Amino acid sequence: MDLKQLEAEARQGAFKDIKNMLQRSGQLEKVDQYCNRVARKKASLDALLKTGMQNQLDGVRVGLKQLEACLQDTREVRNRMEEVDKLLQLVPDIYDALEVVREENTKHSQYATAMENLKHIFNVESSVQKTMTLIEEDKLLNAHQCLADLENSRDDLLYELHKQPKQHASDKITLKRHFEKVETVSQALEKKLRLILSRTLNTVRKEPTIIVTALRIIEREEKNDQFALQQQKVTGFLPPGRPKNWRALAMNVLQEAVVTRIEGSKLEERTDNKMWLVRDLEILRQIILEDLRVVKSLCVPCFPPHYNIFNEYVKMYHEGLSAYLDSIAKSGLEGNEYVSMLSWVMNTYPGPELMRHADLDVDVQRVIGPLLRPEHLKSLEGEYLRNMQRNYQDWMTKTADTEKQEWFSEQPPDQDEHYYHTSAPVIIFQMIDQHLQVTNTIHAELTFKALVMSIQQVEVFGQSYLKNVIELKEHHFRNRDQIKYFTHYIITIVNNSQQMVELAQQMKQLYWPKSRTEHYEDFEKLLAIFQRIRAHAANYLLEEAFLDMEGHFNDLFTVKWLTSSISVDTICVTLDDYFQDYNHLRPTNFEMVINEAQKNLAKRYIKALLSKRVSKPRPECDPITRKINQEAKRFKQFFEKIAPNISMADSPLDLIQTLSTLLVCDIELLVLDLHTILGNYPSLSEDQIVRLFYIRNDVKAAEVRGKVQDAMKSKKAMVSIAKQDCIFKEIVFSDKLW
Repeated sequence: MDLKQLEAEARQGAFKDIKNMLQRSGQLEKVDQYCNRVARKKASLDALLKTGMQNQLDGVRVGLKQLEACLQDTREVRNRMEEVDKLLQLVPDIYDALEVVREENTKHSQYATAMENLKHIFNVESSVQKTMTLIEEDKLLNAHQCLADLENSRDDLLYELHKQPKQHASDKITLKRHFEKVETVSQALEKKLRLILSRTLNTVRKEPTIIVTALRIIEREEKNDQFALQQQKVTGFLPPGRPKNWRALAMNVLQEAVVTRIEGSKLEERTDNKMWLVRDLEILRQIILEDLRVVKSLCVPCFPPHYNIFNEYVKMYHEGLSAYLDSIAKSGLEGNEYVSMLSWVMNTYPGPELMRHADLDVDVQRVIGPLLRPEHLKSLEGEYLRNMQRNYQDWMTKTADTEKQEWFSEQPPDQDEHYYHTSAPVIIFQMIDQHLQVTNTIHAELTFKALVMSIQQVEVFGQSYLKNVIELKEHHFRNRDQIKYFTHYIITIVNNSQQMVELAQQMKQLYWPKSRTEHYEDFEKLLAIFQRIRAHAANYLLEEAFLDMEGHFNDLFTVKWLTSSISVDTICVTLDDYFQDYNHLRPTNFEMVINEAQKNLAKRYIKALLSKRVSKPRPECDPITRKINQEAKRFKQFFEKIAPNISMADSPLDLIQTLSTLLVCDIELLVLDLHTILGNYPSLSEDQIVRLFYIRNDVKAAEVRGKVQDAMKSKKAMVSIAKQDCIFKEIVFSDKLW
């Protein structure tokens, strides 16, 4: 550090400060103030500097004193170590000199041990006999004390042999042979404890002190085991027979007693009683509930707290019961035994009837877990559903066969409030409802699976039922004299099909969870198949009726028809006759058949109208039109008569009058009329319109086609909302106009 340079820099800095302070003449008056300020600042800095220097010097002084003390301590330690080194050099000589003392000490220890255990050495036989007598007399604490004395004597002598540098195997063998009956006594006491513990639940009711005595002995042996194991870690010596592990033995005995108790509850087999499983499970429930009550009220005070005996017993019964029920399930269940098993496992066991009983209040799901493993439960549920499916298949097959036999019988179907029916729909859904009520006692998921499976089986039944209905129809129409009550049973089929749909919807409302959407298509299939059967059967009814009227429809729009109303009269009479039977249809089905009958009648009448059977000049078409309108009105009046409560608005029969107006229209205005009709009935074809105008021989087919084509070009594209528009699609002719 260059002091001169620092001084020069300080001067330059001072010069700059003075220059800045005295830039104006007026500031010279404050020179004294500036001097005093600088002097005070200098004095303050000098004081700080002195203080800092003093602190530094004090620290150095303290450090020097500490170094001096450390040096003195180091010298003292070195001197002491030199002294210890000198003393250690004498140790080998002392060790050799004490060899005789060590030998004498060993002998003294052995003699002392021998003297201490002398009475046991000479009295082993009598001590063993005494201990065995005490065990037989149930004086277990005294017996255990005698046994402990014998074992301690043996173990002390063996330990003295173990400590000798030169060990002889013959000495150990001789000593063990001398005390070999001690092991027999230990085994006898263990057997006695096993017997006591195996009867714990009975003994604790009458003489709990016996249980307490056994547990005290077990706890003493546990402490002896722990001491022996600790000694082994230090000395390497482990007394024979240690560790005895009598606490683990006690728990095993209790577990075996629980298993025996559970397995011994079975009183009957399936061959003895069909309700054997229900009875067995109820007995188990009562036994377990009573036993656990005893454990909680009587065993808990007797057992040491660390045994946690109540929870241990709960686990034992849980495990034993699980193995027992698993063996029953593997041996095979039948029928409702699956329900009994599942309901008991999932509801009774963890519920208030057993584990959640007020006297126990055990949450097995949280403490232990399910009684049966999930895969076993799933297997049981699957087997139960398969068994239910087999029952459905067998029963529904028999039902379908029985129904089929009734169709060919000489007896009419049953009536309920005047409506033909059979009991099959109600019985089917009653059976399903019973199964679902049962599964509802187990859990909701199984109920849903059973519901889906039931729906699928009813749909399969519907497929078979439809096949039988088609066979019935084909058989009947091959020879209509073979089946006496064909119409009656077809009416029954229509009613049954409608009832099946209604019952299915009721079942869905009762059991289908609102949050579930999967498998909904199965339910739709069920409804569809029975709606299809209903529609087919209704068509078969009308097909039979219209088959009887075929010849009369063929007489329409012929020369004979122009002067007679016999054909229409006969059609109405025939329909009236058939509708006497159709009154046995339920109201909804009757309305459907009425509507279909109107549709078929309109279709057959219009088809006859378009069949080119009569051709007249324009003046003669007026009476034809009036006759057509009169017959259409008569048809409507007929249906109003037989079905007064059914609305005839928008009836298909109105089509007849609509078409008849074209027969008397002005040919020049035909395009306008066609435009209106085609707008309402877009299915009306050019061929059908040309066939209609065949009745008017004053109009050429080519001219009509031209008018139709013009009307079709000018009409607006629209979708008809008229229900009867589809009739024109169903009217098909085999012959062609061109």
